[in-house]
Amino acid sequence: MRTINTEEITRQIKEMCMEVNICLSEDVKQALISSREKEESVIGKQILGQLEENMQIASDDKIPICQDTGMTVVFLKVGQDVHIEGGSLEEAVNEGIRQGYDEGYLRKSVVGDPLLRENTRDNTPGVIHYEIVPGDELEITVAPKGFGSENMSRVFMLKPADGVEGVRQAILETVEAAGPNACPPMVIGVGIGGTFEKCALLAKKALTRELGSSSELPHIRELEKEMLEKVNNLGIGPGGLGGRVTAIGLNIETYPTHIAGLPVAVNICCHVNRHICRRL
Repeated sequence: MRTINTEEITRQIKEMCMEVNICLSEDVKQALISSREKEESVIGKQILGQLEENMQIASDDKIPICQDTGMTVVFLKVGQDVHIEGGSLEEAVNEGIRQGYDEGYLRKSVVGDPLLRENTRDNTPGVIHYEIVPGDELEITVAPKGFGSENMSRVFMLKPADGVEGVRQAILETVEAAGPNACPPMVIGVGIGGTFEKCALLAKKALTRELGSSSELPHIRELEKEMLEKVNNLGIGPGGLGGRVTAIGLNIETYPTHIAGLPVAVNICCHVNRHICRRL
């Protein structure tokens, strides 16, 4: 049994919240930079150049890469041989978010009640997903999600007879409807299977997978490649002003499902696809 104190968890979350809002992960950086070579539109190339410049200024000046510093999504993989001491794990995570957004001068965008709309003034609570896994480590992934793109995301409860063609149509329909509102170029996370809520979680987790990586399942790997090409053939382009680069990545995660269903979730993210992972 290994003991981890909640104070250390809070400190890590605080640092991660500040870092992830300033510097994109290397995979997202490289995908964005290399996209300029693929773009055929003159204005599209200019927009991608501006996004790259913005990314560099944020990193150099230690300021947020986007004004929407998001609602903080936290994935926790808790080793079953880990003992958390010092208080509530959930409170420790939210305290880390609170400190990170305060000390990092990050925009606080969370309202305490979805209808009354009063700001909590510290960007808490976060959305926390727990997974119990073998081992004695705690893996923390912090993924702030802005709502310009989150609002463009959708869940489809397809029939089994809709098959892979239904999945294709769901992805394209979501991206077309998003258009310029999702601040393209986008990163697209797709979840297939499970239940209503499980496919949405899969789509969210797909956004944290390294861009350029592929599914271990051959048929899903081919579908990822096919759908990224189809999305980029829509002509939406950078900033929604036309071009070849509508998306810089498309990841699909799957899970077993019921004989009567084919749930599909498409979680859209702008190019500021923020995620950072640490292990304690």
